[in-house]
Amino acid sequence: MGNDGRRPLLLLLCAALLCVAGVATGMWLQSVRDPNPVGVQLSEADIGFAQDMSVHHEQAVLIAQTPAGDIDPQIRVIAEQIVTSQTSEIATMRGWLALFDEPFTTAHPMRWMHGPDHATDEHDGTPMPGMASTDEIARLAGLRGADAETLFLQLMIRHHQGGVDMAEAATHAVASEPIRRTALGMIREQSNEIAVMTAILHTRSAAPPPHP
Repeated sequence: MGNDGRRPLLLLLCAALLCVAGVATGMWLQSVRDPNPVGVQLSEADIGFAQDMSVHHEQAVLIAQTPAGDIDPQIRVIAEQIVTSQTSEIATMRGWLALFDEPFTTAHPMRWMHGPDHATDEHDGTPMPGMASTDEIARLAGLRGADAETLFLQLMIRHHQGGVDMAEAATHAVASEPIRRTALGMIREQSNEIAVMTAILHTRSAAPPPHP
C-alpha cells in the first residue's frame, strides 16, 4: 500500500488516539479540581514534580506552536491537542503550588527525581529529559513544509519520552494521590501521542529520535 492509501488510516488512528487522550485528560482534570482536604501537605517530591513538569510542559507548548500554519492537517491536530492539554496541566500544577504558597520554579530542577547531587548542566545544558535545545527550536522555526513537519515530530517524540520518564518516576516518588493520578494521566496521554507521531514518521521514511 502506498502513502496515499495509508493516509486515511493514519488520520483515523490519529483522531481515535487523540480522542482517547482528550477523554483521559478531562477525567483526571476533574479529579484534581476537588477542594484540597484539610491537613493535606505536599511532599518535596510533589512540589518538585509540579515545578519541573510545568517547565517541561511549557517547552512542549512552545514546540507545538513553532511550526508555520501550513503544516499537514493531521500534524496540526496533534500540535493543537498538545497545546490544549498541556496548557491545562500547567494551570492545574501551578494551582497546587499556589494553594500551598510554593514557587512555580526551582533553582534545583530534577532534585526530586535524581537527588541532591543532580547536576543541572547535564543533557547538553538541559537538566530535564527530552528537552530541545535553543538551536533545535530555532532550526524548527526556520523550516517549512515536510522538513518542518519531520523535525517537529522528532523533537516532540523525544520531548514526550522525557515527560513520560518524569511522570513514571513521579508515580513512585510523590505522596499526593491526586498528583499520582495526574502523572498516570500524562503517561497515557503522551504515550498515545508518541504512537501516533511515530506512525506518521514511518510513513515518511524518517527515523524517530533516540530515547533521551
